[in-house]
Amino acid sequence: MTARSGLLSLALSPGAGEGTGSGGRRSARAYLPDLLLAGGEVHAGAALTVEDGRVVAVGAPGPGAQSVRLPGMALLPGLVSAHGHAFQRAIRGRTQRRVAGGSTFWSWREEMYRAALRIGPDDLYAIARLAFLELARGGVTASGEFHYLHHDPEGRPYADPDELARRVLAAARDTGLRVALLRTSYARAGLGRPVEAAQRRFVEPSPDDAVLAVDRLAAAHRDDALVSFGLAPHSVRACPAEWVTVLAREAERRELPLHVHVAEQRREVEECLAEHGVTPVALLARSGALGPRTTAVHAIHVDEADVAALGGAGVIVCACPTTERDLGDGVVPADRLLGAGARLALGADAYVEAHLLAEARALEGHLRLAREERAVLSGEGGGEDDLARRLYAFASAGGMASLGVGGGTLAPGEPADFLTVALDDPSLAGASRDDLASHVVFSMARTAVRDVFVAGEPVVREGRWARGDEAAVVAAAKAALTRLARGA
Repeated sequence: MTARSGLLSLALSPGAGEGTGSGGRRSARAYLPDLLLAGGEVHAGAALTVEDGRVVAVGAPGPGAQSVRLPGMALLPGLVSAHGHAFQRAIRGRTQRRVAGGSTFWSWREEMYRAALRIGPDDLYAIARLAFLELARGGVTASGEFHYLHHDPEGRPYADPDELARRVLAAARDTGLRVALLRTSYARAGLGRPVEAAQRRFVEPSPDDAVLAVDRLAAAHRDDALVSFGLAPHSVRACPAEWVTVLAREAERRELPLHVHVAEQRREVEECLAEHGVTPVALLARSGALGPRTTAVHAIHVDEADVAALGGAGVIVCACPTTERDLGDGVVPADRLLGAGARLALGADAYVEAHLLAEARALEGHLRLAREERAVLSGEGGGEDDLARRLYAFASAGGMASLGVGGGTLAPGEPADFLTVALDDPSLAGASRDDLASHVVFSMARTAVRDVFVAGEPVVREGRWARGDEAAVVAAAKAALTRLARGA
């Protein structure tokens, strides 16, 4: 243990940084790193003061706050994965081969379906907890779970119809993450195609099932401020237009986020045109599903009218570049979307990686290859660090907005969700106030992440999980993954 890490451990020991004041309130703590990214700016010599899980001041330490000095460290807003399917962690490393007829999203989907049919509740908890642990170790503080694995392997509801949703929520909360369950509706295989046997765990009779499930789950978690919910028609391929309308109306009435896969593959666009005579984006607009609470996941194969509609409605587009690259989906036209007024968030999606900074750098990197130029997402005349700070904001504040939580910049009043990174990590050596964000976004290795806090409480310390036996989490997941790989 280094002198710096020892100091941090001492400062955060019970009775020091994590004690409570009179009346049971947690005492204020003022974190003093060398560099602090807050409010979109990098500060040197400034403190982040935290009390009762929220930021109360940036700059001078708040009155009466206990100082926690962090020499050699930078402190940044927590990262957010706004879109993910934790159960798909089960097929990582098991689809990287060419198959007869060509390897595409659709051939990958068959592998995913086979795994989905074998996963039991205990498997789901173990695998999801591994996925969330990996997110946390990389600096993620909040995750959106696009949840559509609902029934038993025969397609029948469990005795508790929310069994699998509860397992995913438990995995996230036991890990220490903030989580939004985006309860997903799934009705069919596509235009004129009934549900396939491999999809039987996903489907329900009506969109009302999702609304009722959110009501039940919200009631069960009303005392946990770190759990929230949203509604999610899976896609216009998997949901009839009338389902999308119902879910959009309920999300608006309840002031919930509405998430939907949009134009991830060309075939989806072609089928939507055949069925409805309009693109998926235009169908969502016609169904009342585009607005500032809407997150359009992917939005890759969009025309200029689609881009204008997404931007004009203030939609958040959640890009998942490492998954989109892995599946050969295409490149999110983030520059065009931003220019039209859309906002951006990022997601780990299929957990090919669980590294939100890899998503941020790939978002820009893919566009550099497609446009044959550099700094595509940078504003005109921006400074050295402007592009990186913008990308970091997509991975933090953009994700919080997508989940309907708010925060992500460490401004006073926001949740105290943050991470610290070691400035002497080889990947950050030489970083300064002027270029910290560029070092972090474009070059930082996961080894630099030292501590992760959610609502002011530690989830990772000194690069290790702080809430239990990390080895036991990995061992339980390995056992489930091995059994699933064998087809047991």
